[in-house]
Amino acid sequence: MAAIRASIRLATRTRIVAPAIAAVSASVTRSFVGLSAHNFRPHQPIRRFATEAKNEEASSGGSSPILWIVLLGAAAGGGYYFYTQQGGAAPVAAVRKPLNYQEVYNAIANLLESNPDYDDGSYGPVLVRLAWHAAGTYDKATNTGGSNGATMRFDPEAHHGANSGLATARDLLEQVKKQFPDITYSDLWSLGGVVAVQEMGGPIIKWRPGRADAVAADACTPDGRLPDASQGQDHLRNIFYRMGFNDQEIVALAGAHALGRCHPNRSGFDGPWTRSPTAFTNDYFKRLLEEKWVEKKWTGPKQFVDKATGDLMMLPADLALTKDKSFKKYVDLYAKDSRKFFDDFSVAFQKLEELGVPFKPDTPSMTFKPSTA
Repeated sequence: MAAIRASIRLATRTRIVAPAIAAVSASVTRSFVGLSAHNFRPHQPIRRFATEAKNEEASSGGSSPILWIVLLGAAAGGGYYFYTQQGGAAPVAAVRKPLNYQEVYNAIANLLESNPDYDDGSYGPVLVRLAWHAAGTYDKATNTGGSNGATMRFDPEAHHGANSGLATARDLLEQVKKQFPDITYSDLWSLGGVVAVQEMGGPIIKWRPGRADAVAADACTPDGRLPDASQGQDHLRNIFYRMGFNDQEIVALAGAHALGRCHPNRSGFDGPWTRSPTAFTNDYFKRLLEEKWVEKKWTGPKQFVDKATGDLMMLPADLALTKDKSFKKYVDLYAKDSRKFFDDFSVAFQKLEELGVPFKPDTPSMTFKPSTA
């Protein structure tokens, strides 16, 4: 009622006759049909514009009929429309509240151990894999692929062999997407990888938003851009050099194999790399060097198991790191120095997640407080 009285007083001062007020009021009412309180909010520039108009009228002795304004305070929505003498309504866009990415982080963290029956009781490893596979398609020569686009939402990329089983991670993060609809899938998936690493005891990883989602399958990258676990060091270099990584970064990123396990119904391989597959440590490098690895006798693809128990496994691409002189020096380094591994992994993982992303120049990196801190 206060807003209506204010409108009438304003109309009186500008000598608007009652029929004109009635016509505008009816038009405003029609304009607001179907609009909710969520869509429109009071906007400070409109208030300033009304004040300026009032000041302009006072300075001209109250004789200018050029512009009059009716402000309607929508009781439910608090939205405003302004009218000009020429007629017509100009909607004032709602001001969206900026995303609080720490809240998004926390929402993802709350889901990691929400299903004790999944794998080793944590979705963390599969979220790291989702972030990795979304970004690992980048090709610096063509500037295609990478985490920008979240193209794994579409066929055929969703069903590339290397992405088998990742629907679980994508479906899990849909819960967060519904809670924070303004975040892009590209940012959500990459942030999910950061959350998983940190919540499982890994290093703090810098992250920044700004990835956009592709709208159609024609943005999908061709199959074969991700590493093939059955291959050796030459293949690893071809894949990672294509993205712009060096030997040290290749080995650092391989350390993520401390997490999770392989599944026969996904990759064809079977078993965990370490005895603590939900803890981010440098144990992957220790196991590579300290265990004796023998080829597993089974009908599946070639892989290796520890001779002592047969409970752990390594892939041909893993053992390639110990057979190549340049790679092995970093395996040795990270096995001895977990802090160095954490530092190098943090930098390499941030680089991986930012490949091909056209960030705005002023987009700052941010870090997140783990829920366990």
